[in-house]
Amino acid sequence: MDHSGILVISMMVTFISLLFTGYPIAFILGGVAMLFTLIGYGSDLLFGTITGLDYMTIGLLINRLYSVLNNWVLIALPLFIFMGLMLDRSGIAEKMMIAMQDLFGKARGGLAVSVTLIGILLAASTGIVGASVVLLGLLSLPAMLNQGYSKTLAVGTVCASGTLGILIPPSIMLVMMADQLSLSVGDLFMGALLPGILLGILYMAYILIFAFIFPHAAPLAKNRQKLEFIMVWRVMKTIFPTAVLILSVLGSIFAGLATPTEASGIGAMGATILAVVNKRLSLKVFREVLYNTFNTTGYIVGILVGATCFALVLRELGGDEFIAGVFTGLDFGPYGLITTILAMVFFLGFFLDWIEITLIILPIMSPVVSALGLHFDMGAGVDRPELVWFAILVAVSLQTSFLTPPVGFAIFYLKGVSPPEISLADICKGVVPFIILQLIGLIICMLWPGLVLWLPSIAYG
Repeated sequence: MDHSGILVISMMVTFISLLFTGYPIAFILGGVAMLFTLIGYGSDLLFGTITGLDYMTIGLLINRLYSVLNNWVLIALPLFIFMGLMLDRSGIAEKMMIAMQDLFGKARGGLAVSVTLIGILLAASTGIVGASVVLLGLLSLPAMLNQGYSKTLAVGTVCASGTLGILIPPSIMLVMMADQLSLSVGDLFMGALLPGILLGILYMAYILIFAFIFPHAAPLAKNRQKLEFIMVWRVMKTIFPTAVLILSVLGSIFAGLATPTEASGIGAMGATILAVVNKRLSLKVFREVLYNTFNTTGYIVGILVGATCFALVLRELGGDEFIAGVFTGLDFGPYGLITTILAMVFFLGFFLDWIEITLIILPIMSPVVSALGLHFDMGAGVDRPELVWFAILVAVSLQTSFLTPPVGFAIFYLKGVSPPEISLADICKGVVPFIILQLIGLIICMLWPGLVLWLPSIAYG
């Protein structure tokens, strides 16, 4: 192993070690990059090595940061975040919850199924996991507990349904992935739609089967009413505004009428109009939404800057070639390598947020996947279908990171709004079946790439 390989391994070990200090990840990424730039420069001066790291690296970094932050696609990030936060304040989710309780709450497991359906609708209209989990927890958890639902089933359903927002478009994670892999955001949006719906169907199937086998875990409501047309009409009426917003955003992208950046502006304006119509918008609410939008965007951009510094220094050291050589040297075959990478992403999800994994792992692993020579008949007309497929597999795998402790944010979001009788152990137990369901969905998408590539290929066909 040459000196560059030693520095690459040392850099990765230093980064992983510092993660456990609890220091902000953006500063760790940037700080490790600066430290190893100094080490590489010192190594060249003292030992005659050739790392290529010197004061010119700073100039490269400035150019790289400018090109990254000058990307118009990234404008969609704050606008989609604003749309999600504003829709959270519009009161639509509360109306849907009340209407669906009347319609589905009388069937065994129906209340949990209605939570999943609302989670799908919120995912397709907000894309903000924290907002979805908190909202579903506040609205549905007391109702399920009052009806006698098992605590683990209730909290698991809320957590898993809330995390669908990171996968089902419009998803800020998919926007970040498209930027890192130089792919079309529309391709990733279309590719993620069916896998996201598949996960929702798996959740609902599990809930109904579990409720059938263990009826005491999902008892029927005491005062059941007959199904009437007025219940169905009430649900349709409450879903309609959300459906219009989803159609305006995703429909304009899929139909080629608007770019994702333009569609994000449409979504932000539509969510604001819905808040005005429902009389939920005030100057205070507007300022809070703007503040939270800037706060979340700043957090993401801070990590983006740190990860760009880290990736640049790693590449200057030959890290991408070194890591690619390690993986391609494994005699596992194409699907074996893909499985190994996804297993690594799943493991990292226990300790890292999806943002760090996306910004660090994807750029390094994409050349490895491109070199595997994968070809899909279903991907005709799609630009680099193997990377679109791989990105969605990583996205499905990253969804588990919200449910896996100790960094499972959905767990802590829900704990913050749960009644006192719900313990952290209850939530951790409740999410285990849904993590397994997510892995089953991941395997299905891996074995049948057409599930990911069918919609993009139809759009281009």
